Amino acid sequence: MSRALRIAILAHSTNPRGGVVHALELGDALTRLGHDATVHGPDASGRGFFRPTLCRTIAMAASPVGRDVTAMVERRIADYIRYFEHVDHRGFDVWHAQDGISGNALATLKARGLVGGFARTVHHVDSFSDPHLAALQSRAIAEADHLLTVSRLWQDWLAREYGRDASLVGNGVDTNRFAPISDASDAALRYRLSIAADQRVFLAIGGVEERKNTIGIFEAFRIFHANDASSCLVIAGGASLLDHDAYHARFVAAVAHSALPDGAVIRTGPLPQELMPALYRAAHCLLFPSIKEGFGLVVLEAMASGIPVVTSRLAPFTEYLGDDDVLWCDPRDATSIATAMAASLDGARRTTLITRGMRVAARHDWTATAQAHLATYESLREPVHA
Repeated sequence: MSRALRIAILAHSTNPRGGVVHALELGDALTRLGHDATVHGPDASGRGFFRPTLCRTIAMAASPVGRDVTAMVERRIADYIRYFEHVDHRGFDVWHAQDGISGNALATLKARGLVGGFARTVHHVDSFSDPHLAALQSRAIAEADHLLTVSRLWQDWLAREYGRDASLVGNGVDTNRFAPISDASDAALRYRLSIAADQRVFLAIGGVEERKNTIGIFEAFRIFHANDASSCLVIAGGASLLDHDAYHARFVAAVAHSALPDGAVIRTGPLPQELMPALYRAAHCLLFPSIKEGFGLVVLEAMASGIPVVTSRLAPFTEYLGDDDVLWCDPRDATSIATAMAASLDGARRTTLITRGMRVAARHDWTATAQAHLATYESLREPVHA
């Protein structure tokens, strides 16, 4: 590099979702490499990004929206365009969208000559019944000058569906933040969630969503709980921009019609970031039998925290996890998930899983992820627009 790059990274929100986590970690890693990275995000809550960062961040004012997803997406695209119309906000060499909202905004700004070419990371692709949303999603891919992706699953999908070559950049995990060493936050987390010291905790991350397979997780827990009445299921997170109301109603009905006692299922919503390492450490294992993922960052976070993982024998997990690194399951079969949960009780196997998981986490470094972006960034370097 002839000089440090000024890089604008655009996320869909300031919420603790996988793509936003990736954007902030990428920004921090680029900053450590000597570049000037700024992560942007529309801030509907007014609280800013969910954690402090080394890189610069800009939490932009987000227009009020209702519950209509299409209207929300259009408003957030407009928010981005309005912000970057101001010349003082465009002092960057490289533009990098992490999602469809910011990708559409950059496509419009590029068409108006206000920015040059841009990169787009495709973490995963959603299935929208609304043709307008589907068209916006497609535009954010098709009009990007360079595509990046975090897994071969989506790299292959982009080649097949769009005839586009995407650079594989992978993911990382902060093994200083996520570690098996307890601190004062462990007791605070258990107190906050009313978890007894001897209670066996199974953890699901991502809130209640169909692609996270939350109902399948619950049904598996119900099977497991019949033989371990002291266990509990903690479902954390869920700060999504999309509409999951119908699936959420099905989940609530399933819990209500079960015979599980009060307190067996704990929904935390989004937790403060400083409590997330303690949440992993409080868990017996992570349940992550997702049906569709871009990568599954929480798998690495759980492994770095020293707990086993139950996950789907599907790509992208099969790309970076070996046969004995996790407890595999069929995500469509609650009994298969419950069997994997029971296998996590075996002491010798559990020790092996924790050891192997720590090794997997150690192989995934955010610095390497950031370095994988640099050739693309250099190809997109542009003079600062006035």
